[in-house]
Amino acid sequence: MTKKLHEPLLVVEDSNEDFRMLQRLMRRMCVQNPIHRCTNGDEVLEFLYQQRSDAYSKGEDLRNFPVALRPSVILLDLNLPGIDGRDILDRLKQDKSLKEIPIVVFTTSSNPKDIELCYQKGANGYLVKPMDAQELKKTIQAFVDYWLEANMPPVLD
Repeated sequence: MTKKLHEPLLVVEDSNEDFRMLQRLMRRMCVQNPIHRCTNGDEVLEFLYQQRSDAYSKGEDLRNFPVALRPSVILLDLNLPGIDGRDILDRLKQDKSLKEIPIVVFTTSSNPKDIELCYQKGANGYLVKPMDAQELKKTIQAFVDYWLEANMPPVLD
């Protein structure tokens, strides 16, 4: 089903229950992309910058970093312990080497101010987590269909 099987997905979600449900749904949809999880903002920064630092220390050309090690898309919860999702979004979109990674906000907040703020900070999408299981399945299916299958990311030098 999924064309970009080798491309990792980074899920930033502090709720074990929400993450397990997401994993279960993606498995049923035959998503085979590696899924990495961070539970707070500090872990996200460590995950992304540590991998880049490791590549650099090994003498690898950092122009290869985006292709080899970075996630193809980040699914980001807003309400995280420590550095929250709004700040993570802002930091990543200001970083030259990471700003092209699509970030899709996936949160319970349907507050118009949150939605507007996220798009102003560079979010590529905003999905509200539905409470209903069938609606959640539809939302995750739409995410998978677009971000993991149909979307064409930029080719980076």
